[in-house]
Amino acid sequence: MAAKLKKGDRVVVLAGKDKGKQGEIASVDPKAGKAVVDGINIAIRHTKQSQASQGGRVPQAAPIQLSNLALLDKNGKATRVGFKFDEDGKKVRFAKTTGDVI
Repeated sequence: MAAKLKKGDRVVVLAGKDKGKQGEIASVDPKAGKAVVDGINIAIRHTKQSQASQGGRVPQAAPIQLSNLALLDKNGKATRVGFKFDEDGKKVRFAKTTGDVI
């Protein structure tokens, strides 16, 4: 199945502790159905001190379910993603609210 959300997309969180927050997708794991969004779902990781790093409590973005994310259209509203073929016969994603190609 084609990916509705990809790395670099601007998304809004639909459910969970960060509901309503917006961010950019840093990475996507399609097999697990999860994505890491910058500044969203922050978890504290405790790292051990080494010669290279100080160690301590490090905030890090944790993965979030793809079903809890929605793409933002050009107006800044959440939209669903559809697929269609353009003039060249290439399959493209488009925003269902505005009809614009993403």
